Amino acid sequence: MLRVNEIFKSILGESTYAGSICGIIRLSGCNLRCRYCDTQYAYDEFFPSTIEKICSQIDQYKTSVILLTGGEPLLQEESYELMKRLLKKEYTVLLETNGSQSIERVPLGVIKILDVKCPGSGESHQMHWGNLKKLLPSDEIKFVISNQADLEWATNIIHEYHLGKTAKVLFSPVYDSIDPSILADRILQKNLPVRLHLQIHKLIWGEGVRGK
Repeated sequence: MLRVNEIFKSILGESTYAGSICGIIRLSGCNLRCRYCDTQYAYDEFFPSTIEKICSQIDQYKTSVILLTGGEPLLQEESYELMKRLLKKEYTVLLETNGSQSIERVPLGVIKILDVKCPGSGESHQMHWGNLKKLLPSDEIKFVISNQADLEWATNIIHEYHLGKTAKVLFSPVYDSIDPSILADRILQKNLPVRLHLQIHKLIWGEGVRGK
């Protein structure tokens, strides 16, 4: 049984797949407490569900893209079997993971969207740095940036780990915390191998709207 927070269909708001129709499976439980977290309701709220029931609901959405998110999905052992099952059904499977858990066992074919926690999150010390060596060109790295100090830190990490060569890199500003133009100016000035990334679901429906 999996602890599920919510399952719904929406316009995907994040990653390079933003703008796509997507079936979203949000699992409950997270080992981090990021200062800017916008899904705190997923810490503890859940209903138990089998993989069969989850897949049955997802199938009804008639979409080719599925996002597994949280919370932190990799805290639940059955999430690996769920991803395998979705791949067998020929979905494009995206996994959002907070960077603290090893991605070594994530099934081949799943597109990993890996957070690198900046200091502004309060959780950068939890980062599993070995994950950066396990990424494929189809995977994505996301920096959620709260302030100027985060921007400097993220820029240094990109250079230190030569990011942008092994996976796509995204800079995402914390909503209502730092102006996206600041990130855009840094990307242009430093010619950074990153994409400016805005949470379009918040631009459409606003912050704090569940099921969107």
